[in-house]
Amino acid sequence: MRFSSFFPTLFFLFCFAILPFNPAKAQSLAEKIDAIVAEQYKPDEPGVVVRVQKDGKVLFEKAYGMADMELGVKMQPDHILRLGSITKQFTAVAMLMLVQEGKVSLTDDLTKHLPDYPTGGRKITVAQLLNHTSGIKSYTGMASFMSIMRKDFTLTELIDHFKNEPFDFEPGERWSYNNSAYILAGAVIEKASGMAYADFIEKRIFQPLGMTDSYFDVTDRIIPRRIGGYEGGDKEGTFANAPYLSMTLPHAAGSLMSTVGDMGKWDEALYTEKLVKKDLLQQAWTATKLNSGAMTHYGYGWGFDEVGGHKFIYHSGGINGFVTNGIRVPDAHLYIIALSNNGTKGPDGMSYKIAQTVLGIPIDKPKPIELTAKQLADYVGVYEMDSPDQWRHITLEGNQLYSQRAGSERFKVFAYGNDRFFFEDHPTRLHFERNKAGKVTGLVPKSTMPFGTDDRYLRTEKDKPTEKATVGVAQALLDSYVGTYNLFPNFDLTVSTREGRLFAQATGQEEFELFAESERRFFLKVVDAKVSFMPAEGGVVKELVLHQGGQDMKGTRK
Repeated sequence: MRFSSFFPTLFFLFCFAILPFNPAKAQSLAEKIDAIVAEQYKPDEPGVVVRVQKDGKVLFEKAYGMADMELGVKMQPDHILRLGSITKQFTAVAMLMLVQEGKVSLTDDLTKHLPDYPTGGRKITVAQLLNHTSGIKSYTGMASFMSIMRKDFTLTELIDHFKNEPFDFEPGERWSYNNSAYILAGAVIEKASGMAYADFIEKRIFQPLGMTDSYFDVTDRIIPRRIGGYEGGDKEGTFANAPYLSMTLPHAAGSLMSTVGDMGKWDEALYTEKLVKKDLLQQAWTATKLNSGAMTHYGYGWGFDEVGGHKFIYHSGGINGFVTNGIRVPDAHLYIIALSNNGTKGPDGMSYKIAQTVLGIPIDKPKPIELTAKQLADYVGVYEMDSPDQWRHITLEGNQLYSQRAGSERFKVFAYGNDRFFFEDHPTRLHFERNKAGKVTGLVPKSTMPFGTDDRYLRTEKDKPTEKATVGVAQALLDSYVGTYNLFPNFDLTVSTREGRLFAQATGQEEFELFAESERRFFLKVVDAKVSFMPAEGGVVKELVLHQGGQDMKGTRK
């Protein structure tokens, strides 16, 4: 199961430009799309349904792989799958409908609608719930989430579960993806409309739009053509039924399900005023400004970015056994929706390749340009964000520039434009900034995940930050840590050792080295995470704890 249940999944961006669409090429285009999807989804594995429509007409719709591994049922285009966090755009539009009706204002204080919610004197607006800037603790990030996954909650009980948690930051100070905020948005919708959230979505959105195959997911409800989801099995290349999740938990953050055909109807409705006036709906696709003045890449229920002259409006989702992605490109009237019951393979990058293919644009691979050592020396220095612990160090050896961020290794970077650099094997770009005198004063990494804000590092006059010290650990002790540790259903951490070094590999992820800060505590350089091994029992280490994102997650040796 994904750590971030009903969170958006990570995807890679490609650069596009606008080209005219030629219907005469539809057949060859369909073959290209088919090849892109077939490369990722195999016939005997859990699959995906993909729909591409342009100007309201279907260009491509096809199902791949298996809907039911046990019964041998193949995926069909009309199968119903969970949407995960794509649910959030429906929640956002539902809120805007109530704004249009004068029942809610985006500037309303949360306590106007939920007077008992403990804000500690803070003003949290309805808009801040929708744009992930409230600072409220996201309940799916709490250590207790895995233990309540199977429990049914009323909406009040669910809010009670997280309402007394400390705030992560003051409202409007930062952007942080937040499922609790969308639960509260669902509660505001219920209070203002006098209807249950599920009823509001089904009666006020699904029914008027003719989305007859879309539902608020209720486990015991008989829904024809609804299928189950899968996660990775104990061995690589195998699958298991996704662990049970009470669908009372995702609620307005992720409890909807649909077909690609119904999602096509949804996208077309967004070009009209059937639900919300255009000027009001446009606010959902407008960048959020933080208290500092920094702009995010998220509005209400959608993320977006400017890519190759297009505005991409999108959201993805991940929920037990399902991963989804939807991309709309309004200036090309293009929509791509991919719904998968294969929790091991996100369709995000694939969806972008499809958009690239439809628009007829090859992947923009930067071509390196040569700079002299003197020109490259302009960039050398230590760059910091908000604290000395958040830094990037730019160094030069010969005619090669390197970038190293806190807690990570250093990597080569190559110039491809004016103050623009790229990594050899990673899509992140480094954009350097200069002052009026021409001196380099900062850098901004352009990330592959354009939700949130662009991190800005300011150049300092400091020496290279001190690296975290490591200690030597006896091989016999390293050997005692080797094994597979189960953290959650279908999620393991496999520990191995080679040549006096320790490595860890999480289910479905790459292997990374662990560096010792003590005999039992290790850290990773690629992410901000640590692993602690518990003392041996009867000569065998039976448990470890993964420390990441403010959580301590225990793993039991298999």
